[in-house]
Amino acid sequence: MAVIATGALVDDNGRLLACTAPWFSGGASDPLPPKEDPRRRTFNLDMVVSGWAALFVIYPWIPRAFDLNLLLTGADKAWTDKLGAWHEFGEDLLPAYECRACVKLGVKNLQDPAKAIAEAYQRVCVDLRTMTEVGLYGYHAVPPQHRLWIWASDLEQARKDLPLVR
Repeated sequence: MAVIATGALVDDNGRLLACTAPWFSGGASDPLPPKEDPRRRTFNLDMVVSGWAALFVIYPWIPRAFDLNLLLTGADKAWTDKLGAWHEFGEDLLPAYECRACVKLGVKNLQDPAKAIAEAYQRVCVDLRTMTEVGLYGYHAVPPQHRLWIWASDLEQARKDLPLVR
């Protein structure tokens, strides 16, 4: 089993940012097996392709082009073919990040609604089909398999690094 860091090893919430794969890497320049090798598949990819995980690509931890295309193609097929959770619960199923936002906002005695909203919505959504920014709150207009997330604090740098459309 290999655990491959996706950029920063740990996010701001102390979570490991990594892909897991059933093989052990031997090379330092590219820790993944060759592109055509079936061992290149990761547990993360298989979960998305089977419809049991929602796509969650967040800048700056964007997979390399070949792997991103595998991920996007698999996520789109799972959504279109209604596989896994999309079949079991329908397209209105809330991915975990949406559910966490609801939990943050759904407390009985919300003392400061503006602060709670700001804490629940800290990522800007970009439609990967057009690279159009849809903002902090417009993500629901983009199907889950076409969402790229950018922390609001990283948006200016992302605009320099990516061909984003405002």
